[in-house]
Amino acid sequence: MSTEERPLSFVPGWLWVLLAATLALQITWRAGFAGHARGAEDLPSAPPAGLLRLAAFGEEPALARVLMLYLQSYDYGGANQLRYRELDYARLADWLRAILQLDPASGYPLFAAGRIYAEVDDPARMRLMLDLIYEAFLDDPNRRWAPLAHAALLAKHRLGDLPLARRYAAALQREVTDPQVPLWARQMEVFILEDMNEWEAAKIMLGGMLESGTITDPGELQFLKERLDALEARAGRK
Repeated sequence: MSTEERPLSFVPGWLWVLLAATLALQITWRAGFAGHARGAEDLPSAPPAGLLRLAAFGEEPALARVLMLYLQSYDYGGANQLRYRELDYARLADWLRAILQLDPASGYPLFAAGRIYAEVDDPARMRLMLDLIYEAFLDDPNRRWAPLAHAALLAKHRLGDLPLARRYAAALQREVTDPQVPLWARQMEVFILEDMNEWEAAKIMLGGMLESGTITDPGELQFLKERLDALEARAGRK
C-alpha cells in the first residue's frame, strides 16, 4: 500500500464549501445557545432562508442534507434526552420549511414530516405537520402529491377529521395534472365523501371525472363506472 500523501488541492471544492458552511453554522448555534442545558435541549428558532443560502456558498442541496441530519440528531443523538415528540413543533415546521427552500427537489423533508414527526399521539402536533405538507404541496402539486395523500389518510384514520381529510383530497383532485399520478390518489375525495355519507356529491364528482376525458385507461374507466353504479344503488336505497 502506498504511503504517499495527496496534496490538499486534490480535495474537491464542494467538500471545502460544505465543511466551511457546517463549521460556520456550528459556531453560530453554539454561540447563540451555549447557555442551554444539553441534557434536554429544544430546537432553536430556524435561521432566515437568506442566511442559510448565504451559509451554503452555492451548495444548497448539500446544506439541506446536513440540516436534516441536524434535526434528526434531536431524536437519534444520545446526548439529547428530549425526544422529538416533545420538541417545539412550530419551530420544527419552520426548520422543515427552510430546508425545503434550500432544496425544493428533495422529498425527504416532507417524508419526515408525514412519516416521522406526524406519527405522534398529539393532535395539535400532527396538525402542524399535516398543514406544512399541504402548504408545500400547493407549491409543487405534481411532485408532492404522495405526501399529501398520506396526510389525507392520517387526517382520516388517526385524527378522525373527515372534513380535513376531504380538504387535502380535494386539493389532490383539483391541483394534480400529471396523468402518471395513480387513480387512487386523484379519487380520494370520492371515498371520503362516501365516508361522510355525501353520496350525491360523490356521484357528481365521479360523473365529472368520467365526462372530463382526462381518464383514458380502459381499466380505470371501468372501475369508475362500477363505483358510480354502486353509489347510485346506495343513494337509491337511502
